[in-house]
Amino acid sequence: MFHKEGGKIILIATTLTVIITLFTPKLISIFWLEKTIQIAALFFLIMILQFFRNPNRRIEASDKVVLAPVDGKVVVIEEVFEEEYFKDKRLQVSIFMSPINVHVTRYAIGGKIKYSKYHPGKYLVAWHPKASTENERTTVVIENRVFGEILYRQIAGALARRIVNYAEEGMQVRQGDDAGFIKFGSRVDMFFPLGTKIEVNLQQNAVGNQTVITSKA
Repeated sequence: MFHKEGGKIILIATTLTVIITLFTPKLISIFWLEKTIQIAALFFLIMILQFFRNPNRRIEASDKVVLAPVDGKVVVIEEVFEEEYFKDKRLQVSIFMSPINVHVTRYAIGGKIKYSKYHPGKYLVAWHPKASTENERTTVVIENRVFGEILYRQIAGALARRIVNYAEEGMQVRQGDDAGFIKFGSRVDMFFPLGTKIEVNLQQNAVGNQTVITSKA
């Protein structure tokens, strides 16, 4: 199953691979070079397909747990000053996605979208400390009846050049549904009230819609 955001790119990559496979023997007489080009084209197609894959991870939505919004490695768990929306200190949890991770962003919790804003910016590497405030990004705040307001931020990386965000202010969203997509390398930050018990560790590999970030009894 592939994400709808990859439809055009997958079609182009598939078409190019077919053309290269069919016409390379007619244009190149050196056997090893012909096969190298064909294998390279197939490898490129496989990379595109794996990047836009969208695993079907059905869940039973719950207001008592906040799930990882994306696949990737937990690279930050620290107290920071969140200056855009809360304008106070928050506990930040950041998940870095490499190009081989699933890049679908899912709603970590259900509720009402209170804030959604796109910011143009730089393309620093996604793990750079200033990426959260200087890179191209979208900021979304979900109001949940158990956790209150939770902010998450999609951040473009050095390779990413397009962030897709489906959240619009006033929407009611369901935990686990697609919230957006970041193309080719990225990071997602989440901000919680100080004192929140975080249930993941640094360098842990998180799985979107499966790994619990925090919970309440």
